[in-house]
Amino acid sequence: MVRLALAFSVLAALPACSAPEPPPHTQGYEIVRTYPHDRQAFTEGLLFRDGQLYESTGLEGRSWVRRVALETGAVQQQADMDPKYFGEGIVDWGDKLVQLTWKDGVGLVRDRATFAVKSTFNYAGEGWALTRDDRRIIMSDGTSELRFLDPETLKETGRIKVTEYGQPVDQINELEFIKGEVWANIWQTDQIIRIDPKTGNVLGRLDMSGLLTPQEASRADVLNGIAYDAKGDRIFVTGKFWPWLFEIKVAK
Repeated sequence: MVRLALAFSVLAALPACSAPEPPPHTQGYEIVRTYPHDRQAFTEGLLFRDGQLYESTGLEGRSWVRRVALETGAVQQQADMDPKYFGEGIVDWGDKLVQLTWKDGVGLVRDRATFAVKSTFNYAGEGWALTRDDRRIIMSDGTSELRFLDPETLKETGRIKVTEYGQPVDQINELEFIKGEVWANIWQTDQIIRIDPKTGNVLGRLDMSGLLTPQEASRADVLNGIAYDAKGDRIFVTGKFWPWLFEIKVAK
């Protein structure tokens, strides 16, 4: 009886084993519709608001912000950046467009109607991409962290680390906020991850390989660009120097 009681006490003292983290679900896609995309656009940011498609690009001397006709790809409005800047992601907030630069630590606040620069702001490290929820701006910097910015002051208010199986996921690039989740391109891959913005946990992955034909892919760069039409519940993806912008439906 003493030995039995001792065995129970030893077992009670052992730490409880937590259940293994379930693997993130990898999903495929279906192409709903294909739209033309400028092959000269080194896409860094993609945004769909109020029926309008906005795009920002990178590379020094070739960075700009555009408003584009979705159906035809025709440029409706464009503002070129100072050639010294390598442009990065954009996000809207009210009547403003906020834009990052890559290594200069300078962000631009533009009038959304005219694209005129109204002010600038600064941040430490690199700027890669932006999205937002209904109360804050969310920023990626190429690491495994997402930063949260106050939309009025553009000061950082916090960060979360993005993890999968408990390990950090870095190279987080272009962002979009879709139905309570942050979707992110992983640079130099055909993968999009779905992130819980409260915990940083990866909820799932989308395998976007095969969007371009081998011939098209040989002339293009990486997948980069996610936009969401909340009113129409439509998801758009494209990439750097891609000839097409795709409306996709996520496969179950």
